[in-house]
Amino acid sequence: MAPETAANQPFKVKDCALIALATGTRAYTLRELRDRLETVDASSIYYHVWGGLLRPRFDDPEYHNDFSSWAARSLHDNTLAERLSVVDPVEFPDMEALRQEFIEVIEERLDESEYLQWAKAQAPFNFLTSQIVVFDTHRELCDPSELAREIPNMSLGSIFYHFIDARRRTPENVDDFRYWLEGFDDEYAELCALIATVDPYFPTLAELRDQLASLFSTYFGGTEK
Repeated sequence: MAPETAANQPFKVKDCALIALATGTRAYTLRELRDRLETVDASSIYYHVWGGLLRPRFDDPEYHNDFSSWAARSLHDNTLAERLSVVDPVEFPDMEALRQEFIEVIEERLDESEYLQWAKAQAPFNFLTSQIVVFDTHRELCDPSELAREIPNMSLGSIFYHFIDARRRTPENVDDFRYWLEGFDDEYAELCALIATVDPYFPTLAELRDQLASLFSTYFGGTEK
């Protein structure tokens, strides 16, 4: 979305969906999971970390990525599940660094448990990847103050696209809101700093939308300029 939200361009509101695709790669043991993580395409790691935000979390909603859910549900290892769950992808510069962190967490756990060296999971971990499908909502914003009105009405797919997926599309790895606002020179530097404090990972998309709506409403006084 970078060129569409650059300076002097309107903010074009998009929606999106993730279509899951099978890779044919699976792991039956924790050691196999570690081995597959070393070679699987980075897009698969992205899906298993971020894709859950766009799926209903009926199973193990306390765990924040598919690796941690599998560790809890299929390996019955809550210790590992908790360690994997607290890995925050925002803290890593790219998927390769995040890949290495997951591998290190798993290797540490393997060193601690003789049982996990050979234990077979109740169900395999199936590595998936995804294709993002982007929809044009035909809504355009010309003034940043309009975001205070628009964000509460955005779909969860729009929040995902503009606040999360944008981080792998924009040149500075930031969300679309900040990328657009930074095009107004330093006029909205304070607002950008406030947006940067919002955690994109641990809240649900609905909670994230509420946080952003409150932030923009407070900043613009609840009304458009």
